[in-house]
Amino acid sequence: MTENLKQETVLVTAATGKTGRRVAERLAARGVNVRAGSRKGPVLFDWEDESTWGPALRGADAAYVAYFPDLAAPGAPEAMRALGRVAAESGVGRLVLLSGRGEPDAVVAEEALRESGLDLTVVRASFFAQNFSEGAMYEGVLTGEIPFPAGETAEPFIDADDLADVVVAALTEDGHAGQVHELTGPRLLTFGEVAAEIGRASGREVRYVPVSRVEYAEMLQQFGFPGPESEWLSGLFTMLLDGHNASLTDGVRRVLGREPKDFTDFAKAAAGGGAWG
Repeated sequence: MTENLKQETVLVTAATGKTGRRVAERLAARGVNVRAGSRKGPVLFDWEDESTWGPALRGADAAYVAYFPDLAAPGAPEAMRALGRVAAESGVGRLVLLSGRGEPDAVVAEEALRESGLDLTVVRASFFAQNFSEGAMYEGVLTGEIPFPAGETAEPFIDADDLADVVVAALTEDGHAGQVHELTGPRLLTFGEVAAEIGRASGREVRYVPVSRVEYAEMLQQFGFPGPESEWLSGLFTMLLDGHNASLTDGVRRVLGREPKDFTDFAKAAAGGGAWG
């Protein structure tokens, strides 16, 4: 049974981000009163400033929690524990948390938020297809080379639109409290195959360049990332792409009753929309 949330208020954290923007748009289209939280804007919500959390949460019935920079990052469990406390004190009843698939440290942060006692749904996602059109690897597509420490490991890339649809379902329908939805796309692809798919869709020459963990960390530092953050990110990506996530789930189908979008369809739509010029 679907609840009537037309009179309810939902806080969307990181509402200008890849998933938050999509979730906010979908909720608004359903007539939900959306608070689009961000570091700049009418609803101030900054993960680095806990004093912004209470005002943003106060009076909200539910919240979509997308932690920056990643739920597996150092300090995330402490942030989730604090957020859960503030949310409970603010009268929030339902939380939907974005998490990473196959990230043991992210599970620790999930459990910290679960301590709040609030209804919690966890959505664990594989790598986003949109990382290539509006994320970290976008510039690589434009330059024709995508360097990443993935080797020949295959990944079941999820479309961010599918993830947003699942999150909205968890926020607006019964039966999701206490659930963990693990989401993947319908097909395993190596980064080399991804580059070929994007090349065919965009008409560009795009190739994948495998690099080591150390090489990738050095590249991140050249782009201005601090040394410790570069090392952590490079280590996280290397761990995620060691093969343990090279499998498919039926999470999208179980929640939405349809198959997830294939990467080929994503690439064609992105190219058609001018994502890569």
